[in-house]
This record gives sequence, C-alpha cells and structure tokens, in this order.
Amino acid sequence: MQRNILAPLLIAFLGSAVYAQEPIAIGISIAQSPPGSVVQGMQVKDGVEIMKDMINAKGGVLGRPIKLIYEDNQGIPEKGRSATEKLIVKDKVVAITGGHQSSVCLAEIEVAHRYNVPYVNTNCWSDDVRKKGYVQVFNPGNYNTRVSTAMAETISAMGVKRVVAFAENTDYGIGQAKLMGELIKVKAPQVDYKYETLDRAGKDFTPAILALRANPPDMVVNVMLPPAAYILMNQLYEQGVAPSPKTWMYDGAGLADYPDFWQNVKNAGKYMLSFGLYHPQMPMPKLGQEVSAEYTKRTKGEPNRLIFQAADSLFLIVEAIRQGKSTDPATLIKTLQTMKYDGVRGPFQFSSQPGITFQQWVDIPYVNYQLTEVNQPVSKTNLIQGPGQPLNVGKLQKPVK
Repeated sequence: MQRNILAPLLIAFLGSAVYAQEPIAIGISIAQSPPGSVVQGMQVKDGVEIMKDMINAKGGVLGRPIKLIYEDNQGIPEKGRSATEKLIVKDKVVAITGGHQSSVCLAEIEVAHRYNVPYVNTNCWSDDVRKKGYVQVFNPGNYNTRVSTAMAETISAMGVKRVVAFAENTDYGIGQAKLMGELIKVKAPQVDYKYETLDRAGKDFTPAILALRANPPDMVVNVMLPPAAYILMNQLYEQGVAPSPKTWMYDGAGLADYPDFWQNVKNAGKYMLSFGLYHPQMPMPKLGQEVSAEYTKRTKGEPNRLIFQAADSLFLIVEAIRQGKSTDPATLIKTLQTMKYDGVRGPFQFSSQPGITFQQWVDIPYVNYQLTEVNQPVSKTNLIQGPGQPLNVGKLQKPVK
C-alpha cells in the first residue's frame, strides 16, 4: 500500500525537477542566405551564441538554461514574417531578437505585436520601426536619426560644399538618405546635397558613378549594406571618383568593422571615413570586455559593433526574465519598459517618448574614424571623433594622387 502512495509522489517530484530544468526558448531571426546581408547575420549569431554560453555557464536564469532557436529570414520581409510566426506559434519562444535589416524588422514586428510577444531589435535603424509605437518592440541599437544627425554634423565640420549619397532601395537606405538631406539643410545649409537610389541586388553601378567623373563632388556617402556596398566602393575607386584627392568617401552603414570588409574592397577602403558604433578606444564595461575577449578567443579576430549589439539584445531579454521573475511574454514587456539595465555596452533605460525614440536607447554612443592603410584593423584606425567629443578635422588624411 505504501508503494502505491509513494509512486505517484515520486513521479510528481521527478516531473517537476525535469520541468525546472526545461530550457527557455528565445527566437533568433537573421539572414543566413542571400539576398539578405549574410555577413551581418553571421555576426549577430556569433554575438548571441557567446552571450548564451556565458549565461548558461553561470546557471542560466531562474534555474533554467537558455535555448536559441534560429530561423533564416533571407533578408526578405515575407520570410521574416513567416519566421516570426513559426517561432511564436510552433516553437513557443518567450521573446524574439536578432533583427538586423529594417525592411524585415518592419514585417516581423507586426507579428510580434499581434501575438503580444517582446521583440528586441538588434540592428534595424529605420525610424519607422520606432514610430509604430508598439509596446512589444525594444530598441537597444542604433537608429537613422542618430546616425544622420551625426553625419550631418560631420559634413558641416568638414566644410564640404557638394555631397552625393548612394542609398540602397530599402526602408533603411532611403529613410537615412532622405533624413540626412533634411538635417544637412539645418546644420550645413551651404551644402549642395542629393542622393541616388540603387538596387541592393545590383551588380553594376557604373552608370551612376560615371555621371560623377566629369564633375566630382567633395564627398560621396554610402548608405548601402554588403554585398552591394562593396561593389559600389570598388567601382567608385576603379573610376577614380572616391576616395581621391578631390573627393572624400564617407560610410554611414558601419562597414569597416565587418570581418570580410578588406577582402572585398582592398584599396577602395583606404582613406574612407566611417561612422561607427564601436572602436577599441571607446570605454567598455567589464561585461563588454568579457564578450570581446571571448569573441577574439573563438575567432582570432577583433569584435565589431554587431557582436556587442547582439550580445546585449539577448542579455537584455535574460535580465528582464530575471528581474520580472517570469518568462510570460506580457510580464517581460512590462519589465523591459521600466527596468534599468547595465549591459554589454553600458547602462541605459528605454525612453517612453512617442516617435523616433520610443522604447529606444536614445544616447547610444558613436565615433568617427578613418582607415589609412589597406587591411588595417579598427584598433589601428585614425580616431577622428570619440564619444561625446568634437570632430578633429585636422587628423583627416587624403590620398596624394
């Protein structure tokens, strides 16, 4: 008789013990195949994998390990929408992160909004992501207004007179190019600015570039992601347009710290000025230093801003689970809205102001630096402007011929 009483109790105990160790599933939607930016997707994956391993090595959260479930969105909005739906409905994830292309994020957040599941935006810059005002969407990464403001201020400080931007035909590219024009009118009204939209799947941009050869501008601005951005840079260099003694090359897409940057651009990258969200000379908290060291240990390379952004995105979700003592998506959303956070890149709290800064890290730090040698790592680049510092125009270099 005793056996019959104890058996169900033992089964119940063992069942609860197994359940207590059940992993917490978090969805990761990234581009793992073309036409999406696969290099970005790889960097995001590296960042979240490092953070997952660090968290699990310390016992996970609420006594449970973290499990990441990946979906390939191919950089296509419709693929992103179906990936997000699968992660929420079939895989039962408690939150989603990893988004790194704005047009895809804009599709995915509609699904997260419908199912009321938190969506942590890793790298989608379009202001429209924030303007939606969805309480499910949190933005610890960069945004178009931040980068366009910084670049307009740089253009003003450099005293250039004529600027041409090439933007990819996406929400990110067109949005940033338009906004940059509006801000240049305010911050540098003497500048003649125009932008041209190029197909992100294009292979030959020489017709647009040849139009600049006869009358080169003072600056060419890139607002395109790889692989199209690399093609554009090489063709600008081959045609002698930029970088040149006459024309600056200014990148606003954060290309210079991608692991495949130099192998794709070679001499076309020398003398390029870059807006950046990370430079080894920037101050970094202990957690960020640990992520950096682990990335270098695993890859033998220097980390870039996407590694830190991705690690922060996952750690943010885990910290919300810890602070809210729950994996319930609705509880996570409420916790994320108000919690104070000390992460990989430092402390911040999300803004509740409607508009472009809704649930955004408003004062995300940035830098400007210049590449002065082929195959130069970011740590050796010429830092022209550190976080919160004025631009040092006197440090800029141009090719002699």
